[in-house]
Formats: sequence, structure tokens, C-alpha cells
Amino acid sequence: MKKLLTVSLLGLAMAAGSAQARDYDHVRFGVDVPYEPMEYRTPEGELTGFDIELGNALCEEIGVTCEWIEQEWDGIIPGLLSRKYDAIMSSMTINDERRATVLFSDPYITPPSAWFAPEDTEIDEPSTEALDGMTIGVQRGTLQDNYVTDHYGDVADISRYSTADDMVLDMEAERLDIVFLDFPVGKSTLLDSDEREYKVVGEMITEPKEYFGDGFGIAFRPRDEALAERFNEALATLKEDGTYDEIYKRYFEE
Repeated sequence: MKKLLTVSLLGLAMAAGSAQARDYDHVRFGVDVPYEPMEYRTPEGELTGFDIELGNALCEEIGVTCEWIEQEWDGIIPGLLSRKYDAIMSSMTINDERRATVLFSDPYITPPSAWFAPEDTEIDEPSTEALDGMTIGVQRGTLQDNYVTDHYGDVADISRYSTADDMVLDMEAERLDIVFLDFPVGKSTLLDSDEREYKVVGEMITEPKEYFGDGFGIAFRPRDEALAERFNEALATLKEDGTYDEIYKRYFEE
């Protein structure tokens, strides 16, 4: 009897959880700011960027209100699991390691990563030989951090930063030789910089998948399958009706 009661209570709890996922009318997104053009604040303090605009459009399509809660990257998944917010929409790459902890939506964009260095760098192509003794900048806890650590940690000094802005400051102060970033972030923070001239070194990088995953997705708690499906359906609708392309062109027209 006790076992049957336990099973029954478990079933009721699962049903209640499923119902709660279906009944969201207010969705709180965790987001790490600033990473222009994905998520950043205007000089007037308004939160904007590709992720923000697309997230708001998805919420409007679903018929829920959006709230954006700023969270540093190191704690962004723990914040989701502790219910600080309901989902993460912050340029998070879908990969197997994260799939073990969170539930992802369908990919909504697949940007490459790239190496950025001062225009006068002597590095022609990143390699173990070319980066030997160099100081490489990455954002702590990112896929770029994992890639650089595994491939160049034995030959180069790796400086890890909480934000891309801190990394850029060290580039401008000539404390870094080269950095590895999502291309859109590197373009907006370095290639478009007025302080110093930078360039992309080597080719754009999207492989291997064990590091670079399957594009950016919205992360949910594993139990929120119904909520994730609502966002997947909304994303498909925005791609079909042209809304997605309008938002994309505002940030990635080049």
C-alpha cells in the first residue's frame, strides 16, 4: 500500500509540474550582459540586442510577458536550476555537456567563433607553434575557454575574464596577444573599436562539435518540456512570417 501511495503521489506531482509548465503567462529570462550585438544596454540604459529582441518577439507570439534578469555567466545555469528565472536566453551554445543539465530549445542562430588580434600581429594562422609563449584571452567557463585550454594550455598563457569588456581593456592595454570569441561579439567589441585596429586571424571555427555544439539555444529546466515546445513553435512561426529575418538583419546585415 505504501509503495502504491508513493507512486500515486509521484504521479500527481509530475502531473502538477506538467500543468505548471503549460500555464506560464510570465517568463523570466536569465541573461549575461553586455555582449553586443547579442545582449547589451544602449547609452540610455535600455536592454537590447539580438537575443533580447528575438526573445521579446517569441514571448509576444506565445502570448506571455517577458522579464529579463541579469546574471553573470559563471552562475547562469545554477540560477536557472534554483528557479531564479525560468529560462536562459544568452547566447548559450547547445552541447552535450550542457544537455546533461538543461533542456534546450531548437537552435535559433549558429555563429562561428574566431581569433582576434591587433592589426600588426605576426600571427598568420593560430597553431601550437604560432601561439607558443603567447597570452590568449577567453571568457571564463565558455566553449572558447574549453577549446583554448585543451588545445593550447600547454604552450600558451591563458587569461580568463568574467566579461568580454574586461578582455577588450586588456587587449587595448597590450596585455594580451590574441583572443578567442564568438564572432559577433568580437566584431562589435574589437573590429568596430575606435581605440585600436584589430583583425580576424585565420578561419572562422565551428568544429569540432564537442566544443562548438549545435548553435545557440534557449535553456530550460528539464521538466519544462511543454514550455520549451511552445518556444520552438513560436520560433518556427517567426521564421515563416519573416519576423526572424527582420530582427536578424538589424544585427547581422553584413
